[in-house]
Amino acid sequence: MAAAGVWPCLFRHRHGYGKYKINFRRTFAMKRPMTISALALAGTIALAGCGTDSGTENAGPSASPSSTQQESSPAQAQSVEHNAADTKFAQMMIPHHSQAIEMSGMLLSKEGIDPRVVELAEQIKAAQGPEIEQLEGMLQTWGEPTSTMAEGHSMESMDEGDSMESMESMGEMDGMMSAGQMEKLAKAEGEEAARLFLTQMMDHHMGAVAMAEKQVKNGQNEEAIALAKDIIAAQEAEMKEMKEILGTL
Repeated sequence: MAAAGVWPCLFRHRHGYGKYKINFRRTFAMKRPMTISALALAGTIALAGCGTDSGTENAGPSASPSSTQQESSPAQAQSVEHNAADTKFAQMMIPHHSQAIEMSGMLLSKEGIDPRVVELAEQIKAAQGPEIEQLEGMLQTWGEPTSTMAEGHSMESMDEGDSMESMESMGEMDGMMSAGQMEKLAKAEGEEAARLFLTQMMDHHMGAVAMAEKQVKNGQNEEAIALAKDIIAAQEAEMKEMKEILGTL
């Protein structure tokens, strides 16, 4: 329609009618801004509507921070609940696991060891290291010391009564190797070292399983009981593997 009105104006302009030239410019100048403004307004309204709709569609149901905190609070409270059996289990199992890792490290430092025994030693180190960290974390959460010794005390600073109590606690850790047994493993080589490691580690595992079974029976903390069950399952499976390897060495 705009093009149809332009040609008569141009025709008259060429024939000297100056007023039609002026009318043409005014008419065209007025129609164009109005058309652009109308389109811009319509586009703005459409975009505003789309933005509102998309915002409504994208905003799905979400849990409020307060409700999430309320749901996690019972679990946190549960993890803090513990009894003397939980504390004793964690405090005793840390040095017990530490010795197993030390024994595994001794074997892995040797040459000429059966690959199956090497793999087993690596498996023990990989499993018991993180379990020590978990046990230490539980004791810290409970506000308990990570050692049976009182904080700030050492073997030198303890009196005779404290020393005897500490030795009794250490004696309750079934399957722990003596200093002499550890020295014997350190000096052994080759097949002798592999056999000795398997024999000692089986006794060590039997002690850990006995400690874990007491925890399952007497403990209160759910995380500690679950860990004890994991220890029983894993170490019983490893003892079965040790027996099979010993029968073929």
